[in-house]
Amino acid sequence: MHIIITDAWLARSRALHLNGWKLIGSALLAALVLIMSSVAAYHWVFLKGVRQGWPGFSSVARLLPQDSGTAKELYIRENLDAMARKLGELQARMMQIDSLGERLGGLTGLKPQGDRVNAVPGSGGILVSARSLSMEELQHEVAVLEQRSTSRIDWLTAAESRLFDLKIRSSMMPTEEPVKGGRIGSPFGYRIDPFTGHSALHTGLDFPAETGTPIVAAAGGVVVVRAFHAAYGNMVEIDHGNDLSTLYAHVSAVLVNTGDIVKRGQLIATVGSTGRSTGPHLHFEVLASGVPQDPRPFLDAGEALASAISGPRR
Repeated sequence: MHIIITDAWLARSRALHLNGWKLIGSALLAALVLIMSSVAAYHWVFLKGVRQGWPGFSSVARLLPQDSGTAKELYIRENLDAMARKLGELQARMMQIDSLGERLGGLTGLKPQGDRVNAVPGSGGILVSARSLSMEELQHEVAVLEQRSTSRIDWLTAAESRLFDLKIRSSMMPTEEPVKGGRIGSPFGYRIDPFTGHSALHTGLDFPAETGTPIVAAAGGVVVVRAFHAAYGNMVEIDHGNDLSTLYAHVSAVLVNTGDIVKRGQLIATVGSTGRSTGPHLHFEVLASGVPQDPRPFLDAGEALASAISGPRR
């Protein structure tokens, strides 16, 4: 190949003679220069795009070599973002705990500490832009969450204690019907005494039933009396605490002993007609500080509670 190069400024020309080998070498040199230029442009454009966070370049961040400082910074940022997302989930759960605390407060009569002064206020709206949290901001949010969680744990522990106390008290209230499905004969109050024919105070409720019908404890407590009484016949008295006790009279058989701890609904005796009685029945009394009370309100409260737990019948 014969190439003539003419310089118009210097008014001179130069001739180049390229044989086959020189032509091939020139082509290879040109190709090498083009490849190196392309690699340099690719490296500069993509590396710069990844480091500066250009749109669309994050997916190739791990495919390009990075210096140790940039890689470390990217690693820290990714971990901070992951921790921030986890912190947001924990804050949402804390709001659920606050809501649960309010419901427990309604049941126990307790109020959350400071009326939820430290609770996260309601917020919302359209997300316009998102900004990554710095390490200092993340540490502050974690500290706030830790303080709130500690406060809520203390309050929920107090609520648990109150609920346990209420449960114990309710279990000690004589609201269980002593004769299951039994009808009530003589009510509490003044009546004509069947033996004297005069008006006299009837200090309990009578449950007429066949001899041997099971009698259960109206509430949990301790058996304080198991004896035979001239008027009451075979009798059992159970102390429920808080100066409250129940008495079961005219029974045919006593199935517990003095000092026994009984549970609500536990079998303690059977119906009979011992003592001053006209026929088989249970004479049931509720005493507050030794003074007879009308058992009907206690039993009605138990029926209302059972109805509320089981729900309305269809």
